[in-house]
Parts: sequence; structure tokens; C-alpha cells
Amino acid sequence: MKDADKAARQQAIETAAYALLSEKGFAGCSMLSVAKRARCSNETLYNWYGDKLGLMRSLVARNAQDARQLLEKALQAEAALYPALQQFGPVLLGVVLSDRAVALNRAAAADPTGALGAALAEAGRDTVQPLLRALFDQARAQIKGMDPGAASDLYLSLLIGDLQIRRAIGRLPMPSELEMQARADRALWALQKLV
Repeated sequence: MKDADKAARQQAIETAAYALLSEKGFAGCSMLSVAKRARCSNETLYNWYGDKLGLMRSLVARNAQDARQLLEKALQAEAALYPALQQFGPVLLGVVLSDRAVALNRAAAADPTGALGAALAEAGRDTVQPLLRALFDQARAQIKGMDPGAASDLYLSLLIGDLQIRRAIGRLPMPSELEMQARADRALWALQKLV
């Protein structure tokens, strides 16, 4: 299969999976229903993703890809902490507050086994947080001796707060890009005052 064809097929699968998650939750989103909605074979889904949790991990990893790549580039360039965070903040907010993240989080909250929540954490936060901590570790002088792990956790708390849960429970519309930029700027300002 050509790369362009595979990318188009993956996009159709992701679109189908998100639609089914929104409509039926995790329990009602079977590999077969995704395959039917995406108009591909069930065998293709199992070959590419392994199982339903593998598909969910792939959705989260793709959703977090921009934030992860931005941090990787900042680390490779040994970028200064605050300019890197100024770029990263709005991108991360866009990821965690997106309709896709809302669908995944709602499905995870309704999954009594906790398996989806663990898969989301593994493919999302557990891949981004170590990179963010490494960025803080690289900038120890700028955080005045504060533990890099504590400083990165503080930053995430200031940046995201309860916005993600408020989006997931339907109490907050998707913020505009300007609102996310303003939130990211406030989080960065507060971080600079606290560390």
C-alpha cells in the first residue's frame, strides 16, 4: 500500500473511532464497528493496531504528536525555558482541550476497568511529561534550584488547571486560540513569579 493511501486509510479509521467513541463510548466502540464505519477490513485494524487498546493508544499518540515534537525540538536546540514554554503552552492546551481529547477522556471515565485510562496516560502524558521535565532539567539555573519535576508539574497545573475536566463534563466550550494563548501567557507569568 502506498504511503498516501495508508495515511488516508488511517485518517478514515481515526475519524470513525472518534465518532464511535462520542456516540457509544469505549464499550460500544468495537474494532468491527470501527472497521465498518471506516470501510476497511477488520483484519487491517488488527494488523495495524493489535487490539482496541492499541487503536486508542494510537489515537492519543497522534493527538499528542505536535506537543511532543515541539518539546523534542526545544531539547535538541537547547532552547531557553521560557521562550520554549511560550510556544508549547498554547499547543498543549489545544491538544488536551480538543474535541478528540474530550471524546477519549469521557470514554476513559466511563470505562470501569480503567484500561482505557491507563492507555491514555501511557500514550499521552507519560510521553510528554518526561520531555517537559527534561526541558526544566536543562534550565535548572532559570528555576532557581527548584526540583525540575516539581517545577514542570507546577507549570502544568498553572496551564491546564481544571480546564480539561470542565471540557470533559460539558461545562466549558472549546476556547479560542486567543483565549488559549492568554491562558498560556498567564501560566508562564505565574511560573516566573513562583520559581
